[in-house]
Amino acid sequence: MKYLFIAAAVFLGGCSMKEAAPMKVYTLATPSVTPASYGQYRNKILKVSYPIALKEKLTDGISYSYTETDRGEYMNSRWSNNAGRLLQGSMIQLLTQSRLFKVVLPFSSDVEENLRLESTIFDFYHHVRGEASYAVFSVQCTLMNAETGKLIKAKRFTYREATTTKDARGYVEAVNRIMAKFGRDMTHWLR
Repeated sequence: MKYLFIAAAVFLGGCSMKEAAPMKVYTLATPSVTPASYGQYRNKILKVSYPIALKEKLTDGISYSYTETDRGEYMNSRWSNNAGRLLQGSMIQLLTQSRLFKVVLPFSSDVEENLRLESTIFDFYHHVRGEASYAVFSVQCTLMNAETGKLIKAKRFTYREATTTKDARGYVEAVNRIMAKFGRDMTHWLR
């Protein structure tokens, strides 16, 4: 009788278990930019620093918010790498394609640079407000002379793109559209 009870418990317990949804992994698509035919920094080496986030740590989680003060992460959706690494890598790829600099390197490189590009992330979330759903990206870019430590210029870029769906997939699609706009605007600003 004891074994019958254990077998029934295992059988019924197995029937009530649901299979977890598969993990979806997303990445940032690096858009194409038109190479520059001119530029004041063509003979300069640029290093791109790892972005600093003001509100939250940059992780591989895809974040959303329903109000100005709450935050959450999608359970079954992740970035393919830490979001800061993805953003830094996208910026390096965009600036390399632009040919505005002699070479563009990550900050971890041992090569001595002439210029440094730093970025501060103000917002990188999926905003859901009632029926409205937006991808929001707000970043301040600061170009500085690495030899003197002096500021050359700074600009804040802010984008808000409607999503087609209220899930991680819709958010990532909208973020990739934003990255195309950001790439165009950032390279124009650095000319």
